[in-house]
Amino acid sequence: MLAPVARALAIALLVTVIARRARALSVDGAIAAAFVGTLALLAGWNWGVLLILHFASSSGLSRFGVTKKATRTKSVIDKGGERDAMQVIANGGVFAMAALLAIVDREHAMRWAALGIGALAASASDTWATEIGTLVGGPPRSILGFAPVPFGMSGGVTLAGSIAALAGAALVGLLALAFGFSNRVALAAFVGGIAGSTLDSMLGATLQLRRRCDRCDCTTERRIHDCGTRTRHADGLAWLDNDVVNLICGAAGGLLALAMTG
Repeated sequence: MLAPVARALAIALLVTVIARRARALSVDGAIAAAFVGTLALLAGWNWGVLLILHFASSSGLSRFGVTKKATRTKSVIDKGGERDAMQVIANGGVFAMAALLAIVDREHAMRWAALGIGALAASASDTWATEIGTLVGGPPRSILGFAPVPFGMSGGVTLAGSIAALAGAALVGLLALAFGFSNRVALAAFVGGIAGSTLDSMLGATLQLRRRCDRCDCTTERRIHDCGTRTRHADGLAWLDNDVVNLICGAAGGLLALAMTG
């Protein structure tokens, strides 16, 4: 048993070191990613490769058009650049839990695969919607009521972002199919991915924490606004920040996919 663990850990560490050197992960983010990656590889090579490709595609999209996106969202988004441990857990925690369940319960491994891949599809759907919608989409509108919202504000949607959300979930489903997971799991993951990212937008428009910069008289998600002023809690639940919403999004997508596979 020690040999597979050592091999999985070595591969996970290698990937996270590369990601760290590429400035895709912070130090604590790399540690969290190594843990998630080790569990994925112990569950099966296809789990590990799927996770790596998801992370690579998401990181690539984050870097594409980064200057334009930063200009559009700098007054709103609290985190950017390197992913920290909370972001890794928010986007990969459910997948890691599903991998662990698949390791200890091989008899129902495909069901746990649906849970994990559904969560991954939700993360991909949300990430693709955000990155592509911010870059090429028109002015975003709230998913509830369609009132205009600033670029980067949670709960905002664009046509380009909505199409990207479908594409992100579809990519994860197709990769799952290509790597030996069943048609049923792949389809359930796609549906769960769309549902999860839609829930993400709904929570972002209703219950997610919003802050306010009194100096600039604007709503933001940043604790320190880009003007340098500390912001205050203005609306939403104080504990429901973007990371928590992303975790809920992944759990919802995974649980729906799990329910669909029976």
